[in-house]
Amino acid sequence: MLKRAYDKMMDLAAHRNAPWALAGVSFIESSVFPLPPDIMLIPMVLAERRKAWLFAAIATIASVLGGIFGYIIGYFLFDTIGQPILNFYGYGEKFEDFAARYNEFGAWIVFIAGVTPFPYKVITIASGVTQLNFFVFMIASVAARGIRFFAVAGLLYWFGPPIKTFIDKYFGILSVVFVVLLIGGFVLIKYVM
Repeated sequence: MLKRAYDKMMDLAAHRNAPWALAGVSFIESSVFPLPPDIMLIPMVLAERRKAWLFAAIATIASVLGGIFGYIIGYFLFDTIGQPILNFYGYGEKFEDFAARYNEFGAWIVFIAGVTPFPYKVITIASGVTQLNFFVFMIASVAARGIRFFAVAGLLYWFGPPIKTFIDKYFGILSVVFVVLLIGGFVLIKYVM
């Protein structure tokens, strides 16, 4: 199933509206959507390597704007929208303890979540709920999302076709590694934070 989705994304990546789709996925992933923008970014860069930096910029800008939306959800709509989203991701019960300690390390938390597979939307909403300084939130978000998406685009730009062959050959293993990193991010937040 994942391989079919990957192949479909590779086809979509060459579509003329692919940058808009990338922007949409990057925006909503930062506040409510469970799938990361990398699912669009990787095949798009592989399909059109000369546009790697443009695609990374689109993902970064849209993701940061989506992060602002997540912050707004947390700040203004936590009880009606934010709490159900956190409950959906299984983080509702632990959230009060997390929020109490959040602002002490808020900039680092935003930065680490922004560059790892940890669901960024949890952090954007948490930043709003805990009223993390908005300027600090923005600096950490721009830095983290920029590093993440430009690093991915850069690796694909420089190593293009061999990386595509590698992904095609080891897609199953890479999917498992991604899931392990995602779960590891949750465990890290649960036991460290």
